[in-house]
Amino acid sequence: MDTIQSLRVFREIVAAGSFAAAAQRLGMSAPMVSKHLANLEKQLGARLLHRSSRRLSLTELGQTYFDYCLQALDTLERGQQALSGSAHQPQGVLRLTAPVWFANRKVAQLLQDYQTRFPEVTLELSLSNHKVDLVAEGFDLALRVMREPAPHQIARLICPTPFHLVASPAFVARYGMPRNCADVMRLPAISPSYLQQPSFEFLGPDGPESLRLNPFMRSDNTNLTYYCALGGAGLAYLPQWLVMDDLESGRLVRLLPDYREELQQLHAVYASRRYLTPKVRSFIDFLLEELAEPAK
Repeated sequence: MDTIQSLRVFREIVAAGSFAAAAQRLGMSAPMVSKHLANLEKQLGARLLHRSSRRLSLTELGQTYFDYCLQALDTLERGQQALSGSAHQPQGVLRLTAPVWFANRKVAQLLQDYQTRFPEVTLELSLSNHKVDLVAEGFDLALRVMREPAPHQIARLICPTPFHLVASPAFVARYGMPRNCADVMRLPAISPSYLQQPSFEFLGPDGPESLRLNPFMRSDNTNLTYYCALGGAGLAYLPQWLVMDDLESGRLVRLLPDYREELQQLHAVYASRRYLTPKVRSFIDFLLEELAEPAK
């Protein structure tokens, strides 16, 4: 028999003062109430109640066990109430993993706006350009940029995330403004070390072109690449969210502005479609609301 239910029946027997009254409260038969009590006494190897034709009373051991029974049921019920609340309201710690370049002004504002709306959620971010195992490392959600998710991945498309070829004005003054992908490939670049021989597809005025950077340095940290490009060390292929302020101010220059880059898209990746918690669902819905492009 269900031991937890037997504990509840025991509590009701003591509270009601009789098997019949407990049965009525619980909506079960008196013989079933007796079976639950017998189940507990068999497990414990001790009598819990003195029975007479007129009244029931707890044995000495029964009184001790009853006190623990009340504590245990109270703890369980408070836990159920807490879980029931969290099943509807976003709360708790939301562990996210995202690319290093998410350390930028736009993302910081998004996170601030999310926590204003959902103050009971604590965000815990780990920024890395290397893919992590969500289950093994205990993450609720990964934000990843890719053209298409792998077949085994559970992913929700959030929005396009453009990348641009950029360089500092001093770099352009030194090497000249490239006119096409072939020109770019002759210039010193900072490339991502976490991609094996990365090549990028562009659509230029004369059709599609493939570009493979000519690195004088590789780095697994996008922000270091950004600062090197800003300082004039080399050109780089960086996300628009990271460089948009610099392009507006002129601290960086966009190379090949007439070329269209291959489309990269931000996806929310999670481990299971079942039992998606409110904190995860609220964060995905928030990103879609703030970032998804309106239907045309």
